[in-house]
Amino acid sequence: MTCKSTKQMIITIHAREYLRRDWYFDFDGHSFQEFLAGVVTDMERLGVVLTVVRNQDSVVTINSYADLLNVVKISSPEDGHSNQCIGHIIGKSRGLDILEDIAAAVRRVAFAPETIAPSGEFRKVCHNCGCGC
Repeated sequence: MTCKSTKQMIITIHAREYLRRDWYFDFDGHSFQEFLAGVVTDMERLGVVLTVVRNQDSVVTINSYADLLNVVKISSPEDGHSNQCIGHIIGKSRGLDILEDIAAAVRRVAFAPETIAPSGEFRKVCHNCGCGC
């Protein structure tokens, strides 16, 4: 079953500099590409068109899981959300599973954007990505 109207969203993956190897995640690897393809396909069935872009001009320094969350940003212009990091959208999850957190954030922006605090809202989890939270 396909939805008749579509929502446009953008996932931006920023360049990274890893200070600690224990927080390394391969955002360029095959596993992540497969994950993204699956999310794009699943969301398309639900009427959400996801575009994935890479921003090599903005480098996020990774020193913790919170920093890892700052690498991925989601925009939904239709809902007034522009370039918000995963940490701002859902906070830091208990499981610290980046793939699970990305999928949860995409679903939240797509289907419950009104539950996301405005970008001026202070969030402790987010501290170096430049999204304004």
